[in-house]
Amino acid sequence: MISKTAIRVWIAAALLAAFAAGIFSADYDLLPPATAASAPATTVSAASSGSVLLPDFTSIVRRNGPAVVNISVTQNVKTGALVPQIPGLDPDDPFFEFFRQFRDRVPRGGAPVRGLGSGFIISSDGVILTNAHVIADAQEVTVKLTDKREFKAKVLGSDKQTDVAVLKIAATGLPAVKLGSSSSVNVGEWVLAIGSPYGFENSATSGIVSAKARSLPDGTYVPFIQTDVAVNPGNSGGPLFNMKGEVVGINSQIYSRTGGYQGLSFAIPIELATKVKDQLQQYGKVRRGRLGVAIQEVNQPLADSFGLKSPHGALVSSVEEGSPAAKAGIAAGDVILKFNGKEISTSSELPALVSDAKPGSSATLEVWRNGSARNLTVTVGEFKESTLASGDSSSQEPGRLGLALRPLNPQERQLFGTKGLMVEQVSGPAARAGIQPGDVVLSLNGTAVSSVEQLRTLLAKAGKNVALLVQRNNTKIFIPVNLG
Repeated sequence: MISKTAIRVWIAAALLAAFAAGIFSADYDLLPPATAASAPATTVSAASSGSVLLPDFTSIVRRNGPAVVNISVTQNVKTGALVPQIPGLDPDDPFFEFFRQFRDRVPRGGAPVRGLGSGFIISSDGVILTNAHVIADAQEVTVKLTDKREFKAKVLGSDKQTDVAVLKIAATGLPAVKLGSSSSVNVGEWVLAIGSPYGFENSATSGIVSAKARSLPDGTYVPFIQTDVAVNPGNSGGPLFNMKGEVVGINSQIYSRTGGYQGLSFAIPIELATKVKDQLQQYGKVRRGRLGVAIQEVNQPLADSFGLKSPHGALVSSVEEGSPAAKAGIAAGDVILKFNGKEISTSSELPALVSDAKPGSSATLEVWRNGSARNLTVTVGEFKESTLASGDSSSQEPGRLGLALRPLNPQERQLFGTKGLMVEQVSGPAARAGIQPGDVVLSLNGTAVSSVEQLRTLLAKAGKNVALLVQRNNTKIFIPVNLG
């Protein structure tokens, strides 16, 4: 016979087990439906150990969504680019005549092609920011608001270098976004994008800031904000908001192997975009400063090679002849530590500072050279939209590097425009560092080299890390080599 005490214990245990089962299943649905529907989205309890706060973007979307616009452009593309071409098709093939006749029937001139992008209103009188590539080569730009009204837009200015464009539509009393500060954005904080991915207007996606001041291999001077916000074709030119509902960037690029979102999105800092906008509105173009140097990042091996206590600054890999930098005495191998008193932590910070400097003004640079810092004064030049060009034949091998080298012959000196040593074979430390046959070694730790014996002498005095300045085709770059 079971006692009453045993029954009570059994019931209590069953209730406890049921309660525990409910706790574990609450990882997926902590609140009953009626409660969950009325609970704010910003707070979600995780368990008895604490709570997890999730962002609620509804008010930001409600307030700013009407200020985000859809941009469609019409471009004229030569019809030859649209006609099927069959490389290697034999003229005797019956399909050859078919394609020839098809091509002849296509109207001459241009065929209209439409493109899509996003933008956002920054003033109630119809001034809009977007990407330069969204409206590039456009014959006609149409702006569509969330209330379905459409306007033909005038392009006030476009700057390819920063990928910023300014539009104007003939309307008043429009909703406008509030501009924030990208410099105050922190890595790890939540951000929101609104745009028209693949034409789906006013779509909101969110994520966090992954990194700041990212330099991309696209030839621009933009210190991008990297995020993991889902950005796809059509999002270009749309705003990136912080949790205060302020615009901190313009969504511009993605890194993808498929053409779609893969977790790497990049936005133009809003302060930079605003400066460009002001110049475009005032002058119709952007005037930016220029030094005339090629720079690269300073990593730990390069810092060790140049005697820096830590990797920072912008390493000068080449100086354009006759440029402001050359006139000021800046040389390849200098590490620029400060520009007008502002410290350079990463190389991507320098171009933005130089670009902001007024052409013709004087700037002070603190550079690291031969183990010590010194100040140089440079007269800032003006950036132009142009592409900058950047006797013994027996092979000898400095064993510590693992290179088979020879001096350049007269023809090669004329071709490369410099003295140096041609790399014929690579092995050991040099191969691990990425040096390739055909490279031209110009200097070691900032000292120019013109003979194998001179290089041997420099290597004998060097430590375990050296920096080689190498010319590869038309590009000069420092390569750190760990000699072990």
